[in-house]
Amino acid sequence: MDSSTQEKNLPATPKRLQQARKDGQVPQAKDLSNLVVLGGGLVVLFMLVPWGYERLRHAMRATYTFDRDLIRHPEVIVEVLWRAVGDALLFMLPLGITLILAVVLAQISIGSFALSTKPLTPELSKIGIISGFKRLFSKQQMFEILKLLTITVLLGIVAYLFMSSHLVEFGTLLLRPLESSLSQLGRWFMVGVGGLLIVLLLVAVIDVPLQQYLHQHRLKMSLKEVKDEHKETEGNPQLKGKLRQRQREIAQGNSVSRVPAADLVVMNPTHYAVALKYDEKTMAAPHVIAKGADLIALRIRDVAKDNQVPVLQSPMLARALYAHTEIDQQVPAALFTAVAQVLAYVYRLRAALKGQGPMPGQPPQPEVPLEMDPHRGRTLNPEAT
Repeated sequence: MDSSTQEKNLPATPKRLQQARKDGQVPQAKDLSNLVVLGGGLVVLFMLVPWGYERLRHAMRATYTFDRDLIRHPEVIVEVLWRAVGDALLFMLPLGITLILAVVLAQISIGSFALSTKPLTPELSKIGIISGFKRLFSKQQMFEILKLLTITVLLGIVAYLFMSSHLVEFGTLLLRPLESSLSQLGRWFMVGVGGLLIVLLLVAVIDVPLQQYLHQHRLKMSLKEVKDEHKETEGNPQLKGKLRQRQREIAQGNSVSRVPAADLVVMNPTHYAVALKYDEKTMAAPHVIAKGADLIALRIRDVAKDNQVPVLQSPMLARALYAHTEIDQQVPAALFTAVAQVLAYVYRLRAALKGQGPMPGQPPQPEVPLEMDPHRGRTLNPEAT
């Protein structure tokens, strides 16, 4: 079933969230940015206005003052203009840098900051009448429209209350001295911006968690998408099983070269072959140094005969060792007794061939627990196959 036709009602996985951040898809709280810009700008202006006012008055006095020396040396005007430009930069740079840092910190604090060029890449799939209508009537767009209407109504109420309570002061503003008028305008500006900040604060308190909710809603996944992601992350179980099988076959093929160092090869009689080695000085138990099935088993048998390594026919033990051990691992504790029996037989045989003891009798029939035999397990429990 196509994932586009399934209902996306599962929360986004950590991988989906991480990929969305790489693509620049993060919750956008624009009203928080507006609040930070206005609030931070108001604080910085409050701190810089006295100094900026004095510098501006000094620059205007120097610019509009003419005397005999200024006429004789016109380059002085250029110096005055450069000084005015420097004062303007000293006033504007702290304001701009402070606002940029404040906005970045605010976005980082709510997880809305991501460095990505993906949003700048044009997407042809978004160009079209149908896709445009979908975006126009999406939940995100409807919320933005309601939010703008709410802000407009609240600002209208604040502006009406402010204007209706200061009509008399507005009428007498032109009758005051310049410094008094500027001071009054500054106070009104602070009050007006303060009211705007209160409105933006109320909207941002609602907007930030709502934007995060909408972001999580947009990234919801269907059951098929979750399964596909899991397969992509963990790998297809069938492919991984085949890969592990191929790796085992390669390891088994390479282990044939170690057969000459073995003490014994156990076979079944042609399907499985396991080469064992035991060194009582370095090993706590016998180790499997080579094993294989079918053609590899025949190769192990031939190499063992060419190097005079004893080959013992013990079907159950060969199957159990092949199924429950890996190369360079010691045999399981459940098979210690069986392996000890065949090794003891091999040691007696070698001693007899060197003339150091009597020739042993028939090869032993090792005692292998039934649960260690994979073929016996399938016979007793057909459903396991």
